[in-house]
Amino acid sequence: MPMKQIFHRVLRPLLFAAGGAVVGVAYYYTAGCTTGACAITSSPVTTAIYTAVMGLLLSVVLTPCCGDKCDA
Repeated sequence: MPMKQIFHRVLRPLLFAAGGAVVGVAYYYTAGCTTGACAITSSPVTTAIYTAVMGLLLSVVLTPCCGDKCDA
C-alpha cells in the first residue's frame, strides 16, 4: 500500500481526532461547565472524547473522492 493511501486511510483521521481532542480539552479549560450539569463539558475526558469523535467525522467528510476510486 503506497504511503499516500496509508496517510488518507489511517494517519489523517488519527490526526483529526487528536486535534479534536486537544481543542476539546482547551475548550473545557476556557469555557467548560463547572457546575457538572453539562453532559459534554463537565469533564475534560468527556469533552476530549466528544471532540475527538467530531474530528474523526470531520476527516471522513473532508476526504476527497477521486473518480472511480471512492471508498463508498
